[in-house]
Amino acid sequence: MGSIGLSQGFLLAAEGRDVDFMIHGLIRFELFGQELWITTTHVSVLIVMAVLLAFAVAANSRMKRAEEIPGAFQNVVELIVEMLDKMVSGSMGKYAGKFVNYISALFLFIFVSNISGLFGLRPPTADYGVTLPLGLITFGIIQYNNIKYNKVGAFTGLFQPLPFLFPINLIGEIAVPFSLSLRLFGNVLSGTVMMSLIYQLLSRFAIGWPGILHIYFDVFSGAIQTYVFCMLTMAFTAQKMPESDS
Repeated sequence: MGSIGLSQGFLLAAEGRDVDFMIHGLIRFELFGQELWITTTHVSVLIVMAVLLAFAVAANSRMKRAEEIPGAFQNVVELIVEMLDKMVSGSMGKYAGKFVNYISALFLFIFVSNISGLFGLRPPTADYGVTLPLGLITFGIIQYNNIKYNKVGAFTGLFQPLPFLFPINLIGEIAVPFSLSLRLFGNVLSGTVMMSLIYQLLSRFAIGWPGILHIYFDVFSGAIQTYVFCMLTMAFTAQKMPESDS
């Protein structure tokens, strides 16, 4: 719940109703005999994707007609691209070109999802059904590059430095997608729950000042969690790549 959601929160509190932070089913349907639902998370994800797609199309169109003296929008696009390029190259060095597109897309999706609460949406990243697939995709990329660059060493490395450490090394590898996804999910969900409780318990006093908390939970914390997820993705991936490979 965010800036547009503030007024909704005030109304709910004024009417004595609970401020809801749960996931709700919107449309029910059956597929192959199984009951499925379109939930608020699906709607939020679609909105975030639509916003990012519209931004990408507008940015592509603008950069095709780039001006020597850039306007405001061109400046924003160039700033985002330069920031992401610098972040990826600083962490992955010569391998940056292979991963900059994925890391950039990951960064923008998670960040916009995290701050979507400012516009009255329930952040998609407050649903483990969203963060776990992100962790699994990252895990797949890590292991793919591990096998690609290290060949058999990707498997024998689990027995290093001593063979009896194999179970611990294996658990460490398997834990990566869960640690990434749970960290992101837990931090975003906690912020969503905290703001909902504040509106519910302090309804008569929740005028104006909760906006400061939104800046922290939605923007500051959201940006940090986005950065952490992407940095860990790059760090885990870079670890599997040999220093001497070009």
